[in-house]
Amino acid sequence: MKKGIASRRVLLADGTVGDTVVTIEDGTISAIGAESSGEVWDAGDAWVLPGVIDLHGDAFERQIMPRGGVHFPLDLALQDTDAQMLANGISTAYHGVTYSWEPGLRGRESTLAVKAAIETARPTLGCDTRFHLRHETHNLPAEDEVMGWLADGTVDLLAFNDHSHMILERIETKGKGTATETARSGLSHDQFMALLREVCGRKDAVPASIERLSAAALEHGVALASHDDREPEARSWYHGLGCRIAEFPMNTPTAEMAVALGDPVICGAPNIIRGGSHLGAEGIMAAREVREGRCSILVSDYYYPALVQAPFRLARDGDCPFTQAWALISTNPANAAGLDDRGTIAAGKRADITVVDEGNAGLAKVLATVVAGREAYRTAA
Repeated sequence: MKKGIASRRVLLADGTVGDTVVTIEDGTISAIGAESSGEVWDAGDAWVLPGVIDLHGDAFERQIMPRGGVHFPLDLALQDTDAQMLANGISTAYHGVTYSWEPGLRGRESTLAVKAAIETARPTLGCDTRFHLRHETHNLPAEDEVMGWLADGTVDLLAFNDHSHMILERIETKGKGTATETARSGLSHDQFMALLREVCGRKDAVPASIERLSAAALEHGVALASHDDREPEARSWYHGLGCRIAEFPMNTPTAEMAVALGDPVICGAPNIIRGGSHLGAEGIMAAREVREGRCSILVSDYYYPALVQAPFRLARDGDCPFTQAWALISTNPANAAGLDDRGTIAAGKRADITVVDEGNAGLAKVLATVVAGREAYRTAA
């Protein structure tokens, strides 16, 4: 059955804005033109945009454990997360699941459970939900298991994380506490510190493990990212391994290295909305990175609503034209992840579309989220 969405502001694949009708048939965009033979929704002046693609979101952890030690069933947590994402225009989502050396929320048991729950729930979810494995590099015992997941196709994006030394530095050098880690892991302070020091002692064996996992990911066509790179040399090393996505570089020189190498750079949309990093002076300002051409992708990170708001904020503040800003959450992430069937509004592409009204006192309001031609979310204008 054909159906169409008409608007005076349709963002087309060439970056222009058209007054036209997008016709949808069998889950794809079948035509773009002034007329459609099917039922047409006239969205007026609302934006008709390529569906939002979120390559890194871990806010679902709050649905699983809204308070320290308080857990909810995974199927319920994923259903609630799905509703949040669709209401915020997200049509494709990569759940960033951290597989850490610590027990608890980010430990092996939890990772296996979340991975299985995503696979089970996927057919019932409105959003195209994928598994982004955030592998803590010092979690060496997990290497063989991760190799198996890469081989069987259940990992959609592999990111290399190393939070161990960052946590140790924060505690021992900066005098910070361990309340977050102990609540998440279920360990006492002393137990956590003993484990952390033991894990940091594995550092000499880590590079070889990363090299093996990178080679396996490339063999099986899995996109690769490195997370929180602290210096340009680290980004260059990862690039040499075929790890081409720079996820949250910690400073401008590292982001500059990624750009020089032709690698897409991910920053967080919450950073745009809040006007800076949650890390304070230690973090970079995402708006500046966009304005100066170093950030090419935005992600929801820890707060889903920020992603659809960020392009409007960037355009309003003069950091980036709106059409380029929207590409940060649609076309660019699609290209980085190898999703060549979506990311633009063009005939033959998958019908993933976000309809947005921007006239709500400075806040964009998602009117509809269409996923593979189906209205997964719609509300009144």
